[in-house]
Amino acid sequence: MYSKLIRSTIAASLLATAPVAAMADNLGAAIVGGIIGGAIMNGASQQRKKTTTTYYAPSATRTANRETQTALNYFGFNAGTPDGVLGSRSRSAISQYQVYMGYPATGRLQPHERDALVASYNRALIGGPDVTRALNRSKDGVRGLLVLWRGGAGSSGHGGMGYAGLPIEVSDAVDEIAESTEPSPEQLLQRAGFIQTADLNGDGQNDYIVDTAVTGSTFWCGASQCTTMLFVSTSDGYQRRQFQYLMNPQRTNTVQVSYFQCDHTGCRMNDPLAGGGATQQFAAAPAPAPVAPAPQTQMAVAPAPAPAPAAPATLPTFAIPVPAPAPAPSLASYCEKVSLMTSSNGGYVTAATMTDPKVALGEQFCYSRTYAKTAGEQLMQKVPGLTPAAAAQQCAGFEPVLAPYVGSLTTTPAKQVVANVAQYAANSGMTADQLATTARICLYSGYNGDTMGVALGSALLLTALGQDAYAELVGHHLNEGFGTTASPVAAANWYRLAIEAQEAGAPSAFGDSLPGRVELLRAAALGAANPAQTTTAPTVVPTALPSFTISE
Repeated sequence: MYSKLIRSTIAASLLATAPVAAMADNLGAAIVGGIIGGAIMNGASQQRKKTTTTYYAPSATRTANRETQTALNYFGFNAGTPDGVLGSRSRSAISQYQVYMGYPATGRLQPHERDALVASYNRALIGGPDVTRALNRSKDGVRGLLVLWRGGAGSSGHGGMGYAGLPIEVSDAVDEIAESTEPSPEQLLQRAGFIQTADLNGDGQNDYIVDTAVTGSTFWCGASQCTTMLFVSTSDGYQRRQFQYLMNPQRTNTVQVSYFQCDHTGCRMNDPLAGGGATQQFAAAPAPAPVAPAPQTQMAVAPAPAPAPAAPATLPTFAIPVPAPAPAPSLASYCEKVSLMTSSNGGYVTAATMTDPKVALGEQFCYSRTYAKTAGEQLMQKVPGLTPAAAAQQCAGFEPVLAPYVGSLTTTPAKQVVANVAQYAANSGMTADQLATTARICLYSGYNGDTMGVALGSALLLTALGQDAYAELVGHHLNEGFGTTASPVAAANWYRLAIEAQEAGAPSAFGDSLPGRVELLRAAALGAANPAQTTTAPTVVPTALPSFTISE
C-alpha cells in the first residue's frame, strides 16, 4: 500500500511539472489546433503510458520477428518498436495487413503471408525506376506495392498499377494489344511512336494516343487500315475512343497528334489519306435523331419574287468573349510524361550518360516528388484519425501564410529567403521538430493533390528549418515554373544550397536508391552555367507581417 502511494505521488508530481506547449500564432494556428499538430504533440506522451512485459524468444525467432515488425511499419501497419516480440500491437498490425491483402485476419502470419510481406519490403528498399513508377501511380501509396508484387505479380502485366506511370486505362489497352502480338507489353512500350501524349482537350492533363501500326499485328492492322486508340482525360479517369486510318502502299505512315481535334462536343480524327481529309468523329454525347422532312406537293415553277429592299447600312458589332484563364500546369501530368520517357530510355540519366541537363533535372524532380510523397504518407499514417482529405484541409493553411515568401523567390537571394522564413517559423509557437513533421506531411499532401502552393511552401519551410537538402525541391519548382514563375537563374542558387550541404555531410532528403544524385545535380544544374548568387535584389517583407523584418 505504501509503495502504491509513493508511485501515485511521483506520477502526480511528473504530471504537475510537464511542460505545456505554447499556442502557435499564424502558421501554428492553422495547423496546431487540428489533427496533425495535436496528434504529433500528444503522441510521445501517449507512448509513455504503456508498460509491457517482455518475453525473450530465441535469437533467430526474435530476428525474424524484428524483420516482420520493420516491414509492417514500412507499409504503414503500426507494429510499434521492432523489438522482436509480437505482442498485441504487432498482432493488430498483422491483422490490418491481412485484411488489406484479403487474407484471413487471424493476427498470426502464415509462411506465405510473411514471405510476401518481407519480400515486398526488401524489394522496395532496393528502389530503382520500377519502384518509383509504381509508387507514383499507386492510389494507396507504398502499400500498393504489396498488391502489385503479391505472388510474383509485376513480372508480366501492369498488376493494376499502370506501366511506366501510364493511366490504368492505357495500361489495360497495352496488355490487350500485347495479347495478340509477339512483343511483350514492356517491349511495346520501348517502340518509338507506340504511345504519344498531348493535351488535346485543353484541360491541362495529358491525353494518350496508342498506334497499333508499330506492333506488326495483323489483328489490329488489316490490309489497308490500322487501328489507333485515343484516351482523353475526364473527371473520372480516361475515356477510350477507337479510330481507323488508312495505310499508304508502303505501309510506312503512322498516326500523328495533328490528326486529332477535341472540344466540348467530342473528338475527331482527320485522316489525310481518306478521300481528301475525311473525318471520323466521336461525340461527347449522342446527338438527337434527325426529324424526317414533311412530304411536300410538287408545284409549278413560279416567277421569282422581287428582292426585298436592302436594310439600312449599319456598323457590325462583334462580341469577343473573354478567354478563360489557362489552367495551372499539372506536376502530376508532367511527371507521367517524364516517367514514360525514363522507361523508354531504359532508366534514369546519370552524370556519365547525361546529354540534356533539362531531362536529367526533370527526372530528379519527379523522383524526389515521389520519395517525398511516400515519406510524408508514412508520417501521416502514424497520426491517429488523420486522412488524406483532412490533411489537405489543414495543410491548405500553408499556402496563404507562406505565399509572400514564395512570391519573393525570384527577386530575393536564396539565403535571405531562408533567413526570412526561419525568422517567421521561430515566431510560430511550434518547436522545430513539430514544424518539420507537419511540413513533411503537408509536402505529401501538396504533391498528392497537385497543390503547388502547399508543396512549394512546405519545401521552403523545411529548408528554413535547417534541412537544406529540401532546397533541391525549391530549385526544381523554380526551374520548371510549378507554383512560381520559372527562373532557372534563381533555381541555380537553390540547387547550389542543397548540393553544397550534402557535399558537406548533410543527409539526403530523398534516400540513397539512386547513387550519384549529388554529382548529377551539380553537373545538370551548375555544370553548364554557374550564375553567381544574386545580391542586388532587396528583401521583400510583406506589409501585413511587420514583425518578421530581419534585423541587421
